[in-house]
Amino acid sequence: MLNREELREIAEMEGRNGYFVGLYLNVDPIFNKKGDYVVHFKNMMKNTVETLDKTIYKTVKNDLEKIENYVLSNKRLFKKGLALLSSAGNSFWREYNLSVPVKNELIVDKMPYIKPLMDVLDNYRRYVLLLVDKESARIFTVHLGEIVEYGEVHTADIPGKHKKGGWFALSQNHYERHIDYHVGMHLKDVVNKLESFIGGEYVGRLIIGGSDEAVSMVKGMLHKTILDKIIGTAKVEMFAKPDEVLKKVEPIVSEHERRKEEETVDSLIAKALKNENAVIGLDNVVNALQEQRVMKLVFIKDYKANGYSCSACGHLSVQKVDSCPFCNGKIEAVDYMVDLAGQKAIQQNAPVEVVADSKKLMDAGGIGAFLRF
Repeated sequence: MLNREELREIAEMEGRNGYFVGLYLNVDPIFNKKGDYVVHFKNMMKNTVETLDKTIYKTVKNDLEKIENYVLSNKRLFKKGLALLSSAGNSFWREYNLSVPVKNELIVDKMPYIKPLMDVLDNYRRYVLLLVDKESARIFTVHLGEIVEYGEVHTADIPGKHKKGGWFALSQNHYERHIDYHVGMHLKDVVNKLESFIGGEYVGRLIIGGSDEAVSMVKGMLHKTILDKIIGTAKVEMFAKPDEVLKKVEPIVSEHERRKEEETVDSLIAKALKNENAVIGLDNVVNALQEQRVMKLVFIKDYKANGYSCSACGHLSVQKVDSCPFCNGKIEAVDYMVDLAGQKAIQQNAPVEVVADSKKLMDAGGIGAFLRF
């Protein structure tokens, strides 16, 4: 499965022995009920072959044929998004059948085009979902649009509730403490298992689902470090299927991501305007990357820009120069400057945040970075 370590390995690839072909294809059956993605793919292939330099085409001909064969022969593997990266000259091939959609793109370049993968990793991060009631609980993880149920906690010996009351509105008063005790022990067991699970996994977000009573009690038992990870709560039936659970909580995750992006952009612009270890605009970001000062890169998902890159050392520049100021290598024009900036950031272990949309950031140049110093 796609992860940050693998993305960094790809970002560090150098096309010394040829070009890379990157295909991103929306194969979501909701939007491709009649296999329309094949038509879109063939149109992109046709346009690429017609517009590509003949010399470059000869270099990537085998890659294009391999990608075409994969698209036409592996429909059973497809989910919502397909990402293929190929370079025969560099003995390189990666395939990702994603559970989230991607924008249709077919790119030929000297470096692997991974901007859409940066977007997927940033906006579909891993989180844990806990469903809980008075006698059972279910723990799920969600990552890159896929939900996996990891386990269930069940306590069978909790006494029944009064048909007209809630969990703790009992038919006879002298049972109240007895039931409270059993429910409390069950929830304590749930909390222990949840904290143990999260402690063994890299998880930054938590959603709790269930009745208001159950959610409130669980939250009251959680350690602060776990409590701080909660991004929302939801009313979800315990018997719901995993896909139904995912659909129920997706709006919570989307809203959390939207707020987080808004806060990030506001902070970035404010700090940049005060010259407090932040910059905005492509030229400033590229300079900071060259000096390895970037702590976190931020750009708008659909932001594109042209620029220049040294064919020998990979030095980036917004301005055209006769030769590389670092190694005197040949400077070439590049069409995917934002992608190259993102790759530089990943190579330097700097997180990349891809913002879905922001007029504020676009007005400020579409891209910015928090700096280490």
